[in-house]
Amino acid sequence: MNELKTIREYYKPIQPTVSVNDNGISYRESKPNKEIEDFIYCFWQLKTQKPLKSDYNYRVVSDGCIDIFFNHKNPADNFVMGFCRKFVQFPIGKEFDYIGIRFLPSAFTHLFKVNAKILSNQSQKLKKILPNFSEWINSKIKPSESFEKIIEILNEKIIGFSKTQDIVYDHRFLDSLDLIFKRNGFLDTEKDLNTGLSPRQLRRIFNFYIGTTAKSFSDVVRFQHILNAKPSKQSLKETKLYFDVGFYDQAHFIKNFKKFYGVTPSEAFR
Repeated sequence: MNELKTIREYYKPIQPTVSVNDNGISYRESKPNKEIEDFIYCFWQLKTQKPLKSDYNYRVVSDGCIDIFFNHKNPADNFVMGFCRKFVQFPIGKEFDYIGIRFLPSAFTHLFKVNAKILSNQSQKLKKILPNFSEWINSKIKPSESFEKIIEILNEKIIGFSKTQDIVYDHRFLDSLDLIFKRNGFLDTEKDLNTGLSPRQLRRIFNFYIGTTAKSFSDVVRFQHILNAKPSKQSLKETKLYFDVGFYDQAHFIKNFKKFYGVTPSEAFR
């Protein structure tokens, strides 16, 4: 049994800033093959249906994941983005077509044995981190192929690669992750993560597998819990869901939400 199964069961990282069809821009996700579903949350595509009148500013909310992505029209243009402690926004032009792989928290490091900390809060050329995988994308992905065909190719590649890896699991780390997910990120990581790791070990191992501290990661999990509840502007006022995960007042919640999303809850859920 894959030791990362509990992550998939408890955590659903959402990227909500582009609607299904937003002014000529489409975003879609596709689930991976069951053999690798404990490593990968989804494959995704972000593309324009027609050239836009002005550059599009794409906003990525904090989701605790690491993504590999590439330009469908020029697969040699491929990147990796690590854990982000706040939202990221950048212009991607008037016409674009990007395809990506969203790895569940810690899965990228378990598979590729790359220290997640060196990826945090930035996007880097994939060839600097995984030169062989970067070259494989360049040689095997064709601009003429459909998203569906590319998903087949990516599934086959990652399934094959995962079977060749001798993956070592630290159960103290995985127990800590499990507790964070079960508590929806609402816990005191200094006191509640009593899983056999000292505070120094906990910091080191979370930086290695996630790219940040347990506290910072828990904050993102808490934020994603709010998104998964699919609240509306009105329901947030009525149910005050944020009290259930430790926000002591509305102002505290709004400030935290804006850090991870880039806009206030009222703007996000209107």
